[in-house]
Amino acid sequence: MIPALRTAYNKNFTPEKYEAFLNEIDRQYNYKPAFRICETPVFFSKPFAEKTLNACEHIIDVLCAPDFKSKSQAALSPENIVPNEDAHPTFLVIDFGVCEENGELVPKLIELQGFPSLFFFQLDLAKAYNKIFDLPKKLTPFFNGSDEASYIEKMRAVMLGDTPKENVILLEIEPEKQNTYIDFLATENYLGIETVSLTDITKSGKDLFYTAKNGKSTHIKKIYNRVIFDELARKTDLKAAFKFSDDLNVEWIGHPNWFFRISKHTLPFLKSPFIPKTFFLKDVDTAALDLKNYVLKPLFSFSGQGVKIDVTKEDIAAVENPENYILQEKVQYANAVVTPSGPAKVEWRLMFVWEKNASRPVLVNNLVRLSKGIMIGVRYNKDKDWVGGSIGFTEQE
Repeated sequence: MIPALRTAYNKNFTPEKYEAFLNEIDRQYNYKPAFRICETPVFFSKPFAEKTLNACEHIIDVLCAPDFKSKSQAALSPENIVPNEDAHPTFLVIDFGVCEENGELVPKLIELQGFPSLFFFQLDLAKAYNKIFDLPKKLTPFFNGSDEASYIEKMRAVMLGDTPKENVILLEIEPEKQNTYIDFLATENYLGIETVSLTDITKSGKDLFYTAKNGKSTHIKKIYNRVIFDELARKTDLKAAFKFSDDLNVEWIGHPNWFFRISKHTLPFLKSPFIPKTFFLKDVDTAALDLKNYVLKPLFSFSGQGVKIDVTKEDIAAVENPENYILQEKVQYANAVVTPSGPAKVEWRLMFVWEKNASRPVLVNNLVRLSKGIMIGVRYNKDKDWVGGSIGFTEQE
């Protein structure tokens, strides 16, 4: 969306460079990512980035308000409450669609999560784009004046602190089968922490242990949690030595309760020109709404599962638990990125970390998804090119 950079990039692009780019990513860990990686990064202009960051600050104001915990308490069902919750989340990610209003590109909030994202794969992705496509030196994927070294140090401080890396694990369900496995490999590369399946942990009293790669039974002191709870709920036959609701001698790096507190459940509390109107389904008279202008979303699902784009009265009537759904005003994604095979829509995820004693989270990295389908996501972009996962660059001062 910086026209001169877009024109130059498209002009210099070749299929051979793209192949070399993909090989660079695969070579890093001898692993091919499970999702499509786009042919291009996105170049965000300073004015657009400033609008988006201002929208983020408004959202963070709401999260920092003294009454946020009481407002978000309804997001926690008794069976999902995990003991020893901290004062605020460790991670915050905020997704914006790039939309158009009055001939101008504007960000519109899509979703937010008190949950981590691809913090380390995005670092590798930016490096690969820079290396193969020789991006201008003035461009950066980072924020607040940071660079690669300071970014890694910030993430190490947030996730490890003074704890030895062997006592910190990344926790997931069958990690090798997850689409995000490439990020788990990158996390181990940069921080040295091992990825452990939920089923491979043992318990003694309140303490948890795993068998490290060196064969030793090792005490777990911190858990970087990547378990998605709707997936965990579906795995009814899963054999695990502990439950999330157990009182454990571990520190959660990303406490699980924030997965629920900061989620679609937060959207109805937010008001801003950059935030679509959102209502809890249980609180709204749907007869007074023009449903064609709204999307029906379950509160606690990932990757677009259960979303209804073209909502009907029958869809509303079929909802058995309206307290777990929202109606969100539709946004019109702009054809924001010019590509050789037609324009692409863009969703921009801004990724924050929130250190223990900090008053607010800090923006550190970002993720982009490009689409030519009716929604962002793999199922809507089959057999299309210049779509998929990417990263945004902005111009440094």
